[in-house]
Amino acid sequence: MNKRWKPSVTVAAIIERDGRYLLIEEHTPEGLRLNNPAGHLDPGETPEAGCAREALEETTYRFTPTALVGVYMSRLQRAAREGRPAEDITYLRFAYCGELGEQVPGATLDTGIVRTLWMTAEEVRQESHRLRSPLVLRCIEEHAAGQRFPLALVYTDPSVGNP
Repeated sequence: MNKRWKPSVTVAAIIERDGRYLLIEEHTPEGLRLNNPAGHLDPGETPEAGCAREALEETTYRFTPTALVGVYMSRLQRAAREGRPAEDITYLRFAYCGELGEQVPGATLDTGIVRTLWMTAEEVRQESHRLRSPLVLRCIEEHAAGQRFPLALVYTDPSVGNP
């Protein structure tokens, strides 16, 4: 019997202020990498809620999505190493822009996150060899170009809240 293919659903916050984008630097199996505040969608969560949660966990700032920047797919093929099996993962990413709120007093960066930093799109391009995924720069470039879609483009049926 064939195993059903299931992409890994992720959400990303594309946060811009004064021409700079908020990124995180994190430990990955490939080493220290740069990423948008992003992570996996949890069961029972809408993409917008997941994006706000991930932004808070990875930056310690509240974030409210106001528009969808885009929906993206990418594939990661990681060779077997150090007793770990090879991986072949397809990611389906929902990227949102929005309003950055206040920093939450006492909040700490999620496990594996080293720091947050603000970079221009050009600085991100110059560090492309350090990006966790090619989607990091793609999302920033499409945001900088003004690409926005209404939140209503992604509908979450109420049944999702009852996993």
